[in-house]
Amino acid sequence: MSFSKLGLADELVQGILATGYTAPTAIQERAIPLAVAGRDIIGCAQTGTGKTAAFALPMLNHFIKERPAIKGHLTRGLILTPTRELAQQGEEFISAYGRFAGLQSMSIFGGVNMENQIRRLRRGVDIIVATPGRLLDHISRRTVDLSHVEILVLDEADRMFDMGFIDDVRKIIAKIPAKRQTLLFSATMSKEVRGLVASIQVNPEMIEIGVLRHPVDAVKQYFYSSPQDSKMDLLLHILKTEEMDTILVFSRTKHGADKICNKLERAGIKAIAIHSNRTQAQRQRALAGFKQGQYKVMVATDIAARGIDVEGISHVVNFDTPTFAEDYIHRIGRTGRASATGDAITFVSTQEQKYLKSIERYTDKHFELKRYPGFDYAKRPAVAGKHDDEKSPRERREGGHGRRDDHRERRHSESSGKPYRDHRRTESTGRPPSEHRRTESGRTQSDHRRTESTGRPQSEHRRPESASRPHNEQRRSEYSGKPRNEFKPREHRDDEKHRQSFSAEKPKFVKKASSSVPPAQTGDWRSLMATMEEERGGFKKKLKRLFIRDKA
Repeated sequence: MSFSKLGLADELVQGILATGYTAPTAIQERAIPLAVAGRDIIGCAQTGTGKTAAFALPMLNHFIKERPAIKGHLTRGLILTPTRELAQQGEEFISAYGRFAGLQSMSIFGGVNMENQIRRLRRGVDIIVATPGRLLDHISRRTVDLSHVEILVLDEADRMFDMGFIDDVRKIIAKIPAKRQTLLFSATMSKEVRGLVASIQVNPEMIEIGVLRHPVDAVKQYFYSSPQDSKMDLLLHILKTEEMDTILVFSRTKHGADKICNKLERAGIKAIAIHSNRTQAQRQRALAGFKQGQYKVMVATDIAARGIDVEGISHVVNFDTPTFAEDYIHRIGRTGRASATGDAITFVSTQEQKYLKSIERYTDKHFELKRYPGFDYAKRPAVAGKHDDEKSPRERREGGHGRRDDHRERRHSESSGKPYRDHRRTESTGRPPSEHRRTESGRTQSDHRRTESTGRPQSEHRRPESASRPHNEQRRSEYSGKPRNEFKPREHRDDEKHRQSFSAEKPKFVKKASSSVPPAQTGDWRSLMATMEEERGGFKKKLKRLFIRDKA
């Protein structure tokens, strides 16, 4: 079947053919006619089956055939995705398909300048592809108007639940008109997704393409046992012994992805890591470099990999066995696309064998867990061991640092029963520390050493023979030729005279400030202050009488 037989507009079919697509996929063939007819849809299909076109083409077709009466671009289509990569990828597909339709679309996601998005929204947009968090920011700023939305699409709904976006999604839906068409696409149908469907859709049509619990047949799956600390050596061994084109390695954590990438770089293998801690510009450069062949290996987390759409990935390596069986299906779905073949390799440690059992139950298939042929499992891990940048500060210290802690723990020596530190210090003399510094004369060793030049004890060493005063007094008196105790003492001011002079000067200062006050006797400034207080009270009374008279 061709796209022209699906009831799509001519401008849209022209744009589809320009992108190189000639025939719809299975989910597109079933979903597009129902969506064009205005039905709500629940689409379940494996990753890489063409879900984006299954909801993008009906939306574009509706807006082409039913133009608004108001000139300009009103936001009539909204697509919500869990990640920035999916938002950007969806907007690129819409722009490519609708290049001849004259419609405007944009992607909204975090990690980029918000002001640029605001300016773009002010010019008018027909379709918005957004992540929930950044779209809520625009809603709170009132920079986006969703009152004209006619079609709502929820892409990767199961992942939105996993990432905790469901509350944000409900808040956004509350801003959209109730009379709308809702299309929901999900790789799995969990209980939470079914609950969301019941609250936002009306009599939806269920479309399920393929068996979701089984990967595509073109992907060969291998499970190799490996201790956790030997996984890095095993990965390097496989990369160096097998012929691989492009490899996608999955890590359970962002920190683990960075560690794997760094160790691959040390081994001379071009690798790049992509996860949510990277900025949008860094993720775009990494993805572009991987597509262009600058990097042989890309290390990613589950969430970041949802937006990776790279053709020709030959191998997928699960460095960490997926905790959830659904994630395993998503991971290995990155290879074996578009009728191509691919290999999926999973490392399983002893602690991760329970996850392997979960995958077997989910896929209803038994997988053989075996040792990788040709790999020396008895070899002590070299690359996977701790490097200097991974050691704790305690392990990085060299020399005698930290020796004190050992002595604190070992407070007594087994041989003598004395404190360990004291016993160690007295090994040279055979005496305890309390006797080690005291000589036969009763003085300490340091005192004895200091008095060797004069033959006198230290207590007499600094006292001159001809003077009974301390040495410092004798030295200071040499400048004047007189003993220090004959220096003329400093003259202290007479407090009584100072008070009298101050009281005599005070009235002069007050007189300048208040010339209307009768002069007081010299030195009696207290009486002067009392007079001023009395005058001020009279002045207040005069002001009060004047105020009452003016008011009357």
